[in-house]
Amino acid sequence: MRAKHQRTLENVLKTPTPAGIRWTDIVAMLKAAGVEVSQRSGSRILLKKGAERIVVHRPHPEPETGRATVRDIAAFLKAVGVKP
Repeated sequence: MRAKHQRTLENVLKTPTPAGIRWTDIVAMLKAAGVEVSQRSGSRILLKKGAERIVVHRPHPEPETGRATVRDIAAFLKAVGVKP
């Protein structure tokens, strides 16, 4: 995982949950962590690693991801064992 991906991972796992993390940075970090990212209908995105799955919504029209989505992604990453 590159240093930029590592910084994004640390921001996603930070408490309290930060606002303003760019969606493209999160997707790049997820892919680097071995998470399969696939587009579903509309703005839904399926994240899958092993047996764990979660569906989140891609932010639009703003490029920044909301806090609730960041918290959901952080919980998913913890469940699949991704650590900073």
